[in-house]
Amino acid sequence: MKVFVALTSALLLLISIFTTAYFTPEYQSAFEADQQCHYEMSTLRIDKPNVGCDHDTETRQWLLFDSGNINQPAEVLKRYKY
Repeated sequence: MKVFVALTSALLLLISIFTTAYFTPEYQSAFEADQQCHYEMSTLRIDKPNVGCDHDTETRQWLLFDSGNINQPAEVLKRYKY
């Protein structure tokens, strides 16, 4: 019984650490996320000419995307959560 309680406690601790790490934003503000997105966009323009940044207010993040081909949806390269 003590082993079951110990394993359950350890599992709950691991789940709480994972959820805290996953849902903690990378950046403190939208400004910081915007600056990082545009910085990385400028460095990627050499390799991919159709790279852009867009702000998604519903999910509180900036998206670095490659629009690529007109007939296909854009590919999200990186997300900057704030």
